[in-house]
Amino acid sequence: VQLQASGGGLVQAGGSLRLSCAASRRTTTNNAMGWFRLTPGKEREFVAVISWNGGNTYYADSVKGRFAISRDNAKGMMYLQMNSLKPEDTAVYYCASARKSYSGSSASEYNYWGQGTQVTVSS
Repeated sequence: VQLQASGGGLVQAGGSLRLSCAASRRTTTNNAMGWFRLTPGKEREFVAVISWNGGNTYYADSVKGRFAISRDNAKGMMYLQMNSLKPEDTAVYYCASARKSYSGSSASEYNYWGQGTQVTVSS
């Protein structure tokens, strides 16, 4: 399974970015997928998860109302629309595929990870 995250960059506070994750359709269509982020000196933090068919989503409190996760199984893609970005959103963002069709916020529920994409929000 290969996951490729992209779309990171430098943005001013209050701005928006859209992250994309390209997945191997054959192996991820029936799996929940999620986004996590990592900041130096901190543990990996859950951001959002979406069920296999897109019908269920769940967000970390820190991004609820600002970020939106979505997926297009026909294209093998997952997205994270990030609005109203804050400096504390600065991190390397990783996409991941879960073991099951519905999943939660624990990193242990995910067995495939993509490389990260850097998001930097300036104040």
